[in-house]
Amino acid sequence: MVGIRIAISTQMFRNLTILFFIFSASIAFAQDVIPQTTKGFLIATKVIDGDTMPYINLREVVVLPPHQFHSKKELLKFAKLVKNIKKVLPYAKIVRTKLLIIQSELEKLPTESAKRQYLNLAEKALKEDFTDEITNLTITQGRLLIKLVDRETGNTSYALIKELKGSFNAFLYQSIARIFGENLKDEYDAKGDDKLIEEIVIRIENGEY
Repeated sequence: MVGIRIAISTQMFRNLTILFFIFSASIAFAQDVIPQTTKGFLIATKVIDGDTMPYINLREVVVLPPHQFHSKKELLKFAKLVKNIKKVLPYAKIVRTKLLIIQSELEKLPTESAKRQYLNLAEKALKEDFTDEITNLTITQGRLLIKLVDRETGNTSYALIKELKGSFNAFLYQSIARIFGENLKDEYDAKGDDKLIEEIVIRIENGEY
């Protein structure tokens, strides 16, 4: 029946693939607050010909023509894909941001023991924050999340697990994912199989959806 989820396989797949690489690649540490004595906000600067100038990176905006639909069925399918991508895209962006933080912090730690402890604390903190939300994803949304993690980080979920937890863990979770027809080694192909996903992501980032 449409809309009914397979509880056992979905739960196992979620817990052992999606949650793992998000929690392993993330950490929530408070950032130092820089007191400001004047009204306004801090921006980056760059010295140009001896003068210090404000330096602001602007995101490239890709302008796309209106999407053409050939049938109502195609429209509904597209709308469903948009809804699912909007659901998981923020999580993929969280992975990208937190991965940059965790890589920066790991470089500061002097020993492998300290790095392992850091990763364990990160995993525990993020589980407490995101378990309920992530485990409510459908299998379809989980598949999209795996693809979008690769898009945002430039690394497959398998590569992230391998980097942060080691080859054995990566092999283990990849094997489990395979049981449910998933592949953590899948790479995002913006100009091929994932062209439609890429279009939707661009439109979401442009504020169209």
